[in-house]
Amino acid sequence: MCKRQRRLAGGWAVGPGKMLQTLSDWFWWDHLWLPRNVTWADLQDTEDYEYATVSHLYVTVIYALLLIVVRYLFERLVATPLAKVMGLKEQARLKATHNPVLENVFVSVSKHPNKSQLEGLSKKCSCSIRQAERWFRRRRNQDRPSLMKKFREACWRCTFYLLAFTGGITVLIDKPWFYDTWEVWVGYPKQSLLPSQYWYYIIELSFYWSLLFSIASDVKRKDFQEQIIHHLATIILLSFSWCANYIRVGTLVMAVHDASDILLESAKMFNYAGWKSLCNSLFIVFAAVFIITRLIIFPFWIIHCTWVYPVHHYPPFFGYYFFNVMLVVLQMLHVFWAFLILRMMAKFLFSKLDGDDRSDMEECEASSEEEGMKNGTGANGRPSVNSHH
Repeated sequence: MCKRQRRLAGGWAVGPGKMLQTLSDWFWWDHLWLPRNVTWADLQDTEDYEYATVSHLYVTVIYALLLIVVRYLFERLVATPLAKVMGLKEQARLKATHNPVLENVFVSVSKHPNKSQLEGLSKKCSCSIRQAERWFRRRRNQDRPSLMKKFREACWRCTFYLLAFTGGITVLIDKPWFYDTWEVWVGYPKQSLLPSQYWYYIIELSFYWSLLFSIASDVKRKDFQEQIIHHLATIILLSFSWCANYIRVGTLVMAVHDASDILLESAKMFNYAGWKSLCNSLFIVFAAVFIITRLIIFPFWIIHCTWVYPVHHYPPFFGYYFFNVMLVVLQMLHVFWAFLILRMMAKFLFSKLDGDDRSDMEECEASSEEEGMKNGTGANGRPSVNSHH
């Protein structure tokens, strides 16, 4: 029986502490994370080399909580005044009157009752079908995020992505692997961690933790599940690449993803502020940059770099396959979002409709139908731009 098998057998006998240690030994098994003939002992810090360690990542959870606090202050001290300068005006929402019967149906049965349900509810509440419809419409609107909330969120993300992308380019601009991806694997895994790479990774990973922590309170969109998958895949990918010393390619992946997000979030800001022409122009530029970075550069440069080049330096191992599978998961999300973006583009470029039907990408802002009927106007026709990484 080999040493590892003896440890596993002994773990069941001596108790949970020993078992946890055995599981830890299995999880950090050299052959899972590193190429053949390379062990963790080979990646110990020396005078010439400093390596990434898993202990570095613990601080990202603390930084994520700090980013949430910074975001709270930013949204109120910077984003809110900026929204007012840009002319964003909140629409007054009429609240649904207190009605226990309708509230119970809204919460437990359906937020969009059909005609037969409305007829039964109107009789039970001694009101007309039109009044019941109006109650459910107003009740739905109460749960929808306001334009100000959407603007604050977009402003925060736009600012972060701009700073992160600028920082990323600064980190990469003088590195040979920024121009020649073959250089990513030269000397791997014995590649020293640079201070600039450390902070680039830690800040980006902290940001994605903060997005995951706040996703329940953020604006909920129709691609909510895809966003959760994206955040988790990104966190796992960054954490694994950090521990396996895939730092160089990790920085390239982050820079590629941040490029288009700046344009998307800025387009959202102008959309919520009512600057339609500028919003549409930015969205077109965003769509072009998204396709170039996510559907061309990412698969044909980054994924090609991680699939093809490493086998020239070492035989494939579990970490090699795991890392590439995670990249493919991200690429599948890119294809999903590209389809939605192109469909959106087609609608507002070629459709003869007066308004823009991009709201199918995001839960629409509360309709102004009641106010519109009073004022003789229609509902707000602002486009609702949304997508994600």
